[in-house]
Amino acid sequence: MIAACAGPDPAPRRPKIIPPSGACDCHAHVFGPIDRYPFVADRSYTPPEASYESYREMLRVLGLDRAVIVQPSVHGTDNRVTMDAVARANGDFRAVVVVDDTVMDSELEEMAAGGARGVRLNLLYRSGSEVSDVRRLAERIAPLGWHLQVLIDVSTFGDLRRRLGELPVDVVFDHMGHLPTAKGTSDPGFTDMLALIREGRAWAKLSGAYRFTGETQPPYSDVLPFARAIVEADPERCVWATDWPHPSVTIPMPNDGALLDILADWVPDEATRNNILVANPAKLYGFA
Repeated sequence: MIAACAGPDPAPRRPKIIPPSGACDCHAHVFGPIDRYPFVADRSYTPPEASYESYREMLRVLGLDRAVIVQPSVHGTDNRVTMDAVARANGDFRAVVVVDDTVMDSELEEMAAGGARGVRLNLLYRSGSEVSDVRRLAERIAPLGWHLQVLIDVSTFGDLRRRLGELPVDVVFDHMGHLPTAKGTSDPGFTDMLALIREGRAWAKLSGAYRFTGETQPPYSDVLPFARAIVEADPERCVWATDWPHPSVTIPMPNDGALLDILADWVPDEATRNNILVANPAKLYGFA
């Protein structure tokens, strides 16, 4: 039985901080309409519809101008829902897509022209799609200037620094490495991730705190040392995201305005925070 999950808070509130012009939400999903973009049978959860229009309204309330739509596991390798959202945004959105070994170079090039800037490798949620040779995939996307985005728990990924650091593309860690906070910042997988960031081989998304916290309500104070360790490793290799519409969350649904305000706790320096919101995503995703 595939569990249904809750939708986002339908009333996002304005954050206390004011994002600068060009601020970007670097990780969000669009679900449906289901009759047009069906879910794959082999999936871990079933989300309610989360429309492009609802997402744009959330961005408006938070004061965000740009976004990165990430292909969700429930849509498998059918990237139409993601690429169509990017096309509707008239240059304000970019995409991270999901592919398998059968994808053709011409398909990758077409998605690149449509705004795709990376491929997501998801090792936490079923999607019915697999990549058997990560290095080969990285070699294929390198000429496009793409990166490899990985959804993993870094504490369970053996020899992370060598296996990901030797790839011919940058690696972007979803949700700060998805490490349960109980394991602490000295966890070998987490310190390997920090080393890759310091060495200029990787980026981290400051997002998804509610996925690995031991708490139930913002500001998820146990995540603070993890976020600050990542920013300290290299603040120019950090981006921020809502993870809207927060699929498969197991604790109370957060308000997106509260999630943006948490960034001020993680990054008290305004100049650094503004770079994380604007300059860094512009570099990673190719915004003007």
